[in-house]
Amino acid sequence: MNAIQFQEFINSLSSKFIPVIDNTFQRDDYIHINLSKTNAALKDIDVSSSTQFEIYIKSYLKKHNKSIAYGGYIETRDIYSRSTHFKNQDPETERNIHLGLDVWVAAETRVLAPLNGTIHSFQNNTNFGDYGPTIILEHTINNMTFHTLYGHLSEASLTAIKIGQLVKKGESIARLGKAEVNGDYAPHLHFQIIRDMEGKQGDYAGVSSKKDIAHFKNNCPDPKLLLKLS
Repeated sequence: MNAIQFQEFINSLSSKFIPVIDNTFQRDDYIHINLSKTNAALKDIDVSSSTQFEIYIKSYLKKHNKSIAYGGYIETRDIYSRSTHFKNQDPETERNIHLGLDVWVAAETRVLAPLNGTIHSFQNNTNFGDYGPTIILEHTINNMTFHTLYGHLSEASLTAIKIGQLVKKGESIARLGKAEVNGDYAPHLHFQIIRDMEGKQGDYAGVSSKKDIAHFKNNCPDPKLLLKLS
């Protein structure tokens, strides 16, 4: 199965909206948000401050009378330049292109499994600007195995789970973490689909460089294909 076929496969797994955040929220509660470097409104925001970023997102939601903001797939962002985990001097190898879908909502909001699966791995990725607590699920459907990653969780989310544990579609698997534990971001979920984990456990790149973006786009299709958020 090539990359295009994998995208078509992911798209075929759902015909309507699938929540990955507390299902008391409906599709109409979501609104797209642009957090790329092209968003002029961010020029007046200190993107290095998780507090200022959270204020901006809450203001955006209030302005549009919505509860959850989402977006970010293949979005080039300035926010990562604050962290040596991503930043370097070469524009070709600097990691600033986002590979997953971000869902911005309050800390402690429940995170739901969008599909049946098992817990593949989990880990607290503690670099500044990293995922913080992270869970990865493995799914096998129609003989096709792939993975979904959930980053920026609460520390408590990792305390009562084990590798190989069965997870059902719609089941609560975690809660979102505060900035103090989630890599220093405004509370949100990083959700990513990964075809091949490439041997990784508890972690997988969520931000790419220009140099590597073709590879990651092939391995990590747009999560909106599954969640039907477009």
